[in-house]
Amino acid sequence: MVKIPPKPWPTGQAEEIEPLVRRVLAPNPSPYTYTGTQTYIVGMGDGCAVIDPGPDEREHLLALDAAIGDEHVCAIMCTHTHRDHSPASRGLAQRTGAPIVGCAPIAMDVTDGPRADEGFDPHYEPDRVLEDGEAMTGPGWTLRAVATPGHVSNHLCFALEESGALFTGDHVMGWSTSVIVPPDGDMADYMRSLDKIYERDDSIYYPAHGPAIEKPRQLVRSMIGHRRQRENQILRLLGEEAQSVEALVPQMYKGLDPRLNKAAALSVTAHIIDLERRGMVSGENDIWQAA
Repeated sequence: MVKIPPKPWPTGQAEEIEPLVRRVLAPNPSPYTYTGTQTYIVGMGDGCAVIDPGPDEREHLLALDAAIGDEHVCAIMCTHTHRDHSPASRGLAQRTGAPIVGCAPIAMDVTDGPRADEGFDPHYEPDRVLEDGEAMTGPGWTLRAVATPGHVSNHLCFALEESGALFTGDHVMGWSTSVIVPPDGDMADYMRSLDKIYERDDSIYYPAHGPAIEKPRQLVRSMIGHRRQRENQILRLLGEEAQSVEALVPQMYKGLDPRLNKAAALSVTAHIIDLERRGMVSGENDIWQAA
């Protein structure tokens, strides 16, 4: 069971977390968002970037207005287009005139299976899409895109080259593992993206939800191990008995908040899709067995 810290939370407050970075917590706490989505403001004075502007809620936009003040906004940058991350980009762009930069829109015409598009922002329209390794620069700061598909196909992290920080969106969080929702979310891609950032030398991670991660490589190593453990758990359970995803979840997630059952089932499904592609499980009508 995930423990959310007791209130008060710093909702709506601009907190300086290092000389180039401020953080503003949105008022959207939930079992999926922890205490809420954290919007980051990088840079001071002559030009700043706003990372993951968050949900389109008036209270949050007013808090961002107060935090930015008279500063020039060079870019509004989105790690991905879930509805707790990108919708406020439009209101903020109207207020500031800044371009929306970062991830690509989700390809909504994918037809290789049922989708869970209710979580996506269908109105997201970037002015500039950053490819892996491309940078956005401003006075005293450089944010370089690190493509990290898996949680969703369009996910980017942003590396702040001046301090060694990595803004990880929902790819890596300190409070919970990321949910992988097929077909757009892909477990094999997610594992490759974990390997990718494990090979980097970032000094600290700033996730969109939860506390800063001060030992990033140690956490990523444990996350890779956790996913491999889940994979082995699925193979063991399916080796004992052919069964459905619905039957696997309570065996794998003891004491889970019932509100998170759907998320757990989606991640198990993502594992099974990956295992099926690798010829390790087979199934029909959502009854799976070890191959």
